[in-house]
Amino acid sequence: MTFLVPLVLLLNGLAAGVLFGTQLGGFPYLASLPADRYVEAHAFFGTRYDPAMPLCLVGTVGCDTALAFLAPEPAARAAFAVAAVLAAATSVISVVKNVPVNRWMRTLDPDDLPEDFADRDPRHDWGAWNRRRSLLTIAALLVNCAGLGVLL
Repeated sequence: MTFLVPLVLLLNGLAAGVLFGTQLGGFPYLASLPADRYVEAHAFFGTRYDPAMPLCLVGTVGCDTALAFLAPEPAARAAFAVAAVLAAATSVISVVKNVPVNRWMRTLDPDDLPEDFADRDPRHDWGAWNRRRSLLTIAALLVNCAGLGVLL
């Protein structure tokens, strides 16, 4: 069990850091771009974050679930269980709301966008869902830190 706590903090911290970074600069920058440059930039970012983020989130859920059963203190078990639910909710939002947009964006040619792209531009909805999963992941990290605090 002793290796799970630092591992969950590392995985959850990486995921929270990436999502916090998207709130500070990544998404505001993407939202400010003209459509063709947005499509190009979104595809660039997606190919870098998509492989890492699922590993961090699934790892967080797995470690937190294990700690919810293995932690020696009831308050720590409860904290890790709550963090697991928060990280799982982030994963669900990612799979249901963000990943389909990311996949669609990779199919687009920035030099030949669909005529109805302005009507289908996903930035508003993608940004709103990204904000929600950022808050959930940061909340999971705070709760994980609280669980560690109980164990110290």
